[in-house]
Amino acid sequence: MDKWVGVLVAVVIVGVAALLMVRSWKRRTVRDETLSAYPLPAEHGDPALETEVLYVATTPVGQPLERLAVQGLAFRGAAHLEVWPEGVVIRIAGESANFIPAERIVSAGEATYVIDRGVEPEGLVAIQWIVQVHDPERVAPQVDSYFRARYPGDSARIIAAVNDIAAAPMAPRPEQESEASDD
Repeated sequence: MDKWVGVLVAVVIVGVAALLMVRSWKRRTVRDETLSAYPLPAEHGDPALETEVLYVATTPVGQPLERLAVQGLAFRGAAHLEVWPEGVVIRIAGESANFIPAERIVSAGEATYVIDRGVEPEGLVAIQWIVQVHDPERVAPQVDSYFRARYPGDSARIIAAVNDIAAAPMAPRPEQESEASDD
């Protein structure tokens, strides 16, 4: 009898945890339903770079542990990254192509961790850009999209190619108060 009580308690705990996860994801998708990448342009130049990557996540700038459910960029997966003179194309397996126009790209750099992915120092590429908002009352936030290069040397090539076309202004950083004491 005690065995069945333990099994029942375990099933209830797992069920409640699953329910809370589903509820949390639904709230996140409602919160971010007005955010998306941009449509692919009809005409474009030849890609300066094409490479295979693992798309990891998109987060608000400076908050690498807060996933955004941006349309087409909500889930991680194998991806093909292309850098055109007009912008960056992200083709994630199972999703439609996502486009980030050059005028909306702030910069690209290295990162070490995001959400559920911790890697060696500078093992991730972070592209900072201004997301498209489909709500006229909402200000377009800057976000970071994270990628893991599949082949050695690709991280540096991606960063260089993206920074060559980046045209958006840098966001002002809030001033950090020093934790050092004046004593």
